[in-house]
Amino acid sequence: MITNTLSKETELRLSDFFKNSIDPELMAKTIRKVNYILALSIMRDCETLETEKISLENGFYWLNELAEILNPYLDVE
Repeated sequence: MITNTLSKETELRLSDFFKNSIDPELMAKTIRKVNYILALSIMRDCETLETEKISLENGFYWLNELAEILNPYLDVE
């Protein structure tokens, strides 16, 4: 198992994210729901995508926010 230590800046940004943006439990539920919807969509040839479009949009947003905190990629320097 690989264990990476986060930089202090990343720890602070994660802490701020979960204090001010989204509850950790809600984030975990969002990740699971997006994974579930994507898996169903693949198995059902995307018919699920239409019925779960809002959930995917919200999940996509929060997952990108979390990714940017963990490894800023879209920041303009």
